Amino acid sequence: MPGHSGASEYTALGGESSPKLEKFQKVSIIPLVFLIFYEVSGGPFGVEDSVKAAGPLLALLGFLIFPLIWSIPEALITAEMGTMFPENGGYVVWVSSALGPYWGFQQGWMKWLSGVIDNALYPVLFLDYLKSAVPDLEGGFPRTVAVLVLTLALTYMNYRGLTIVGRVAILLGVISLLPFVVMGLVAIPDLKPSRWLMVDLDNVDWGLYLNTLFWNLNYWDSISTLTGEVDNPSKTLPRALFYALILVVLGYFFPLLIGTGAIPVERELWSDGYFSDIAKILGGVWLRSWVQAASALSNTGMFMAEMSSDSFQLLGMAERGMLPEFFAKRSRYGTPLFGILFSASGVIMLSWLSFQEIVAAENFLYCFGMIMEFVAFVKLRVKHPAASRPYRIPVGTVGSILMCIPPTMLLLMVVALAPNKVMGLSLVAVMIGLVLEPCLRYAEKRRWFRFSISANLQDCGPAFHQCNDHP
Repeated sequence: MPGHSGASEYTALGGESSPKLEKFQKVSIIPLVFLIFYEVSGGPFGVEDSVKAAGPLLALLGFLIFPLIWSIPEALITAEMGTMFPENGGYVVWVSSALGPYWGFQQGWMKWLSGVIDNALYPVLFLDYLKSAVPDLEGGFPRTVAVLVLTLALTYMNYRGLTIVGRVAILLGVISLLPFVVMGLVAIPDLKPSRWLMVDLDNVDWGLYLNTLFWNLNYWDSISTLTGEVDNPSKTLPRALFYALILVVLGYFFPLLIGTGAIPVERELWSDGYFSDIAKILGGVWLRSWVQAASALSNTGMFMAEMSSDSFQLLGMAERGMLPEFFAKRSRYGTPLFGILFSASGVIMLSWLSFQEIVAAENFLYCFGMIMEFVAFVKLRVKHPAASRPYRIPVGTVGSILMCIPPTMLLLMVVALAPNKVMGLSLVAVMIGLVLEPCLRYAEKRRWFRFSISANLQDCGPAFHQCNDHP
């Protein structure tokens, strides 16, 4: 257990790489920043509903205050726990070390399913931005074929290697944000600061408002499932999270500032894709086309980042003996072959869901997973305060508890505001996970599948081994 029998030994074990993996290039800080950017954000596409739900003032305040309550605590916990357990299991290993492997599996199931649901959205949004130019993509068989082809093409890019995904993420990040810099310069003569102060507290859709903020500012912990692929994670991960946090907040706040200040605010018009209309008003058709192209490409970046996180999570769980051994198999490019195939299959099967259902369903499942992460973080701080933590949040045990209270209250609020249909389907998904783990242990006992724990991983504690003894 971390903190027992020598923290130095623990740190050494955590930092070593498998000889088999040394031929694969590790991810450096700049690609990692943009991978985090796409895990969390991808640009301001999708924030328009915050203005529709609550008006300019609350939308602007939301993207300044919400990161303080939610994004910063989540990013700090990811930095501490990710460097404490620098392997691809990420948050699954955190929860396993604190609460045991059964609950670690539940964490992995809910977060993986949440990620796959989230990823089902991006091919659909990509086509939504192109259907004005190609009307056949609006529905029917051509749209179905286009979703399938796009999913397979992006999945293949993930198969070719994480370093390729990281480089593409940098390029797409620049393309996604640059048109808003140009839009800001064009909008300067038309800005009216009084528009930023518009608010009507009697006409606020709090459910839509909170879901929009939450969806656009969560998933900071997703990068933890790629920690085993990062170069010098004890230093690189915390720095990358810090830089990505600044990039994400500015990438939301600046475009909202332009859009609400440069043209008259009509809240009912603020829905997905409205930034392209603002671009046309301010700069003409050429700027609108640039924003539409940037939005479409941003969705490809988010898809690839999420696919990487989901597939490497399955690999990490297999290396811990939670999933059959074949999930730990890597392609010749170092990517998790079966993890990618399973994640892509889930995306295709869930692509029929509507945008609102996807956002609400993934938020609901994500909330359960985050509550377990907060519990694991606090429990490890209480039980093992002296354990090796290459990055440590500069607060004590009491501070750790207090830091988790506001985001936990927010999580409970998001769950309470979920529609009944989404709540019911999500609870069914949770129940499947509760049954699936014992079924896998039974399959292991009957030797239907081979399970094994990688010898290159650090000790996760007695509780983990008591429930994962292999015959």
